[in-house]
Amino acid sequence: MADIRCLKSVQGSLADPGGVLRSWDFENETNGFICRFTGVECWHPDENKILSLRLGNLGLEGQFPVALQNCSSLTGLDLSNNNFLGPIPQDISWVMPYLTSLDLSYNSFSGSIPHNISNMTYLNVLNLQHNQLSGQIPPQFTLLTRLIGFNVADNLLSGPIPSSLQNFSASNFAGNQGLCGAPLDDCPPSRRRWRPVRISMHRLNDQSSIGVAVGFVVGFVVAFYFPHLFVCSERLRAYVVRI
Repeated sequence: MADIRCLKSVQGSLADPGGVLRSWDFENETNGFICRFTGVECWHPDENKILSLRLGNLGLEGQFPVALQNCSSLTGLDLSNNNFLGPIPQDISWVMPYLTSLDLSYNSFSGSIPHNISNMTYLNVLNLQHNQLSGQIPPQFTLLTRLIGFNVADNLLSGPIPSSLQNFSASNFAGNQGLCGAPLDDCPPSRRRWRPVRISMHRLNDQSSIGVAVGFVVGFVVAFYFPHLFVCSERLRAYVVRI
């Protein structure tokens, strides 16, 4: 029943100018009836349990459908070539922890790429190209050891490309003027430089004068109360001035 609620919520949260989602008829409650819906693939044709949701190129509009968290066994999600906008949920790895394929390309998603996508350890394909995503590619993506497909071209990204992603083609990172590092051009050297410390001679002279004065006073006190400390031998004792 959870997957049925999931699809009902997705249908109700998105604008559907082409009427594709309106064709989802929830009146028929036979086993596996949702498996015949457009874009829905089930684990088994006679079981209402969704394996993947392929909703690409349907003209859908709205924000990322958070109701997908109710599709508890979802392993594939394709929302490409639509008119989605707004941020990608920061808790997406909690919403869909078992995804092996995530395609959000050719939309208008904005904001940063959620760093906790790195917790989606089953992920094989991540396509985010042609959006308006900004900020850096999360360095935590080094944890995505199963990735065989990765594309972030034509966004607003900046900063270094994580080392674990540098084996992908340069075209998969193109169109982001701020990105650098292999397979693109090297990152510019850090602009942070050492600055010489200027010491004020006037201040130094003042401090030196104070030091000399303090030393004179201490020396005078020691000589007055402990004159024997300044005598090195019996021969010099006669030259000690007694005050």
